Amino acid sequence: MIVKLSLIILGSSFTGDNFVSTTISGFKEVREEDKSQLVGNVFTNVASNYDLMNDLMSGGLHRLWKERLVSKLNPFPGDVAFRILETVNSVKRRAIQDPSNDNLHEETEIYVCDINPNMLNVGKKRAVERGETKSLIWAEGDAEALDFPDNSMDGYTIAFGIRNVTHIEKALVEAHRVLKRGGRFLCLELSHVDVPLLKQVYDYYSFSIIPAVGELVAGDRESYQYLVESIRRFPPQDKFALMIADAGFQKVEYENLVAGVVAIHSGLKL
Repeated sequence: MIVKLSLIILGSSFTGDNFVSTTISGFKEVREEDKSQLVGNVFTNVASNYDLMNDLMSGGLHRLWKERLVSKLNPFPGDVAFRILETVNSVKRRAIQDPSNDNLHEETEIYVCDINPNMLNVGKKRAVERGETKSLIWAEGDAEALDFPDNSMDGYTIAFGIRNVTHIEKALVEAHRVLKRGGRFLCLELSHVDVPLLKQVYDYYSFSIIPAVGELVAGDRESYQYLVESIRRFPPQDKFALMIADAGFQKVEYENLVAGVVAIHSGLKL
């Protein structure tokens, strides 16, 4: 049996094409032609401290959220890329031990795509340190205009990145375009808390604590202020699910984690 899996992992720092109109970046209204540079600067500034700050801001929970995202890739065997690769390798080991799979030959291609070269370089360095360079293909690219053929991917994941895209609907259409029939779309994103008391605590933590920690640890309060504001501007879970469906996906659903601090949205191309 020959099985070839092609997966695309979208990063955290996507911005769209440049258009002469206005858009919201955080709570600021800026020209769309300026947002790409603005968000690019944010992720250039935070790249070297990205994992450390994720640990501090989420209390390490982001690692569990990513594990949950990868678990939803079934039936398919950055952080997400490494987790997927570990899952695929685990499946391969079990298959090799199964005497009924003598003719198994499995190829896996995991394309790690980000518009920001600094974020890609951090990922490449981590891959080398972990000895996990095989099957990982690094690609600098725009989520709104991916350089991949139609119907070429078995899975598409984007973690903590789609809220930074200038035109979310274009990125969703691109995700649908590159997926094969039966391909799965998965999006892990910070979202909207649906418990009133927890929402008050979360708002205080977001606007008072996170920027202060960013300034203390990374020397960059402004970038983390932007990140907090961008979460509040992101569509609520129900609205985002409708946007995914409008892009052509079927069986769209979402799962709230920690009362909606994070949501995993999924859809199938049928």
